[in-house]
Amino acid sequence: MLFNSYPFIFVFLPVTLFFFFAIGRFSQRFASSWLVVASIFFYGWWNPVYIPLLISSILFNYLIGLGIVRAKKNKAKNSFCRTLLITGLIIDLSLLGYFKYANFFLENVNVLVGTNWNMSNIILPLGISFFTFTQIAFLVDAYRGEIQDYNLTHYALFITYFPHLIAGPILHHKEIIPQFSDPSIYKPNLSHIAVGITVFFIGLFKKTVLADGIAPYAVTLFDFVAKGHELTFFEAWLGGICYIFQLYFDFSGYSDMAIGGSLLFGIKLPLNFHSPYKAVNIFEFWRRWHMTLSRFLRDYVYTPLSQGRQKSWRLMLNLSITMLIGGLWHGAGWNYLIWGGLHGIYLTINHIWRNIRRSLGHDIRHSTWIGRFLGCALTVAAFILSIAFFRTQDLNGAILMTRGMLGLNGVALPVEWQNLLGPLQPLFSALGISFKSLNSRVSDTGFNMNAIKLALYHAFLIWFMPNTQQIMGKYFPALNSYRGDKHTTTKIIWEPTLVWSVSVAAMALIGLVYITKASEFLYYQF
Repeated sequence: MLFNSYPFIFVFLPVTLFFFFAIGRFSQRFASSWLVVASIFFYGWWNPVYIPLLISSILFNYLIGLGIVRAKKNKAKNSFCRTLLITGLIIDLSLLGYFKYANFFLENVNVLVGTNWNMSNIILPLGISFFTFTQIAFLVDAYRGEIQDYNLTHYALFITYFPHLIAGPILHHKEIIPQFSDPSIYKPNLSHIAVGITVFFIGLFKKTVLADGIAPYAVTLFDFVAKGHELTFFEAWLGGICYIFQLYFDFSGYSDMAIGGSLLFGIKLPLNFHSPYKAVNIFEFWRRWHMTLSRFLRDYVYTPLSQGRQKSWRLMLNLSITMLIGGLWHGAGWNYLIWGGLHGIYLTINHIWRNIRRSLGHDIRHSTWIGRFLGCALTVAAFILSIAFFRTQDLNGAILMTRGMLGLNGVALPVEWQNLLGPLQPLFSALGISFKSLNSRVSDTGFNMNAIKLALYHAFLIWFMPNTQQIMGKYFPALNSYRGDKHTTTKIIWEPTLVWSVSVAAMALIGLVYITKASEFLYYQF
């Protein structure tokens, strides 16, 4: 079931909410249990076959975690706790490996030894990366002694809670489980409901109008490459730009809808997306993009690898390993591995640059507006260059798109623009930019003024308008609100007024009208 669907908005969400509060008047435990059942139904709407897999995973990890917690309390030998932890990790990673990486592994074995093995009947369960990583973090924290006794109902709700189950965020027990024990969430809160509805419909507008609106241009350009055709410089960059804008509003829209939908129940989810294209370097980009995944990789991969005093080169190696794992988390394929590797290289270069600036006595905590602008432009450009490997289905398509972005397939503008550029034509000629009749390719590549105008409109919203968390800043709809916006101010602040009510209602109506077909969120595949 999709958030951007009529069954979810008009049936599942209101029915679940009504019975949650109705049951909560008499029993908090039964209300929590109702939410667990509703969340499992939500998951099973896509494919009921995988409901037993989800429930089995929950029960297994609950028992392993409980065993570790009880052993810690009884001061059992640390080796016993370690055995339980390793058992849990092996089973969780094996489950994830089988469904997500088995075919990728076999494909590479087939290439190496000339066999033809395959497991084509494997269907990747939705959200398996999210609920597996959530439970891995839980087991590790239990081993570290950071978890006390907990009950099965709250643990099951922690894992299955529908706003995060399909596409994140990756939850942390200390943020979410205590909220389930708060009596106030079982009673309707008008402030939470008003803010939640607002955030939800802002997210719906982002998804159905903005993300889905620019998606056809990105799809057309990348499909053109997938067929083996070459793109010129501007075509390739327009394709990359359209896709990163689609991805931005798709991810941002989903995150808003998850936060808003959860807040209706009085439960705050962690912030998972915060204007990453405004980041002035790649480190800041990853603190703003898929924030809970970045936190997981930092706390459970990079930090354990980097314990103790280590040389700078070893720390940079650990950083690269972490990003390679982050790339593989997004998908089973060499494209994702290369994408993660590129970001590891980006982070390493940025780390070296910061060290050079420190050695020169520069204050890296402060910069001029020119420095921030250049840093932001370079960060986004680097991300667009890497996106070819993230978006395309095979290495050949990624290489073709990258060649286009590097100008190796030529730099050409539509001949229709020649007169518009007037006296600048000699300058363009000197730079090697030619004018060609692209009319025969416009329908194939989507390289036209409509795509460019739409991209400019999206760019304006991203860089010159506040994001949802800033607009709703007085009410803190999410946990861990980002504190790094030292240079950001906004006069567009939401208040429960008639003007805002009409504006949000209009946005909701437009967003609902644009639900013409079920359009999956891009992060569903992970």
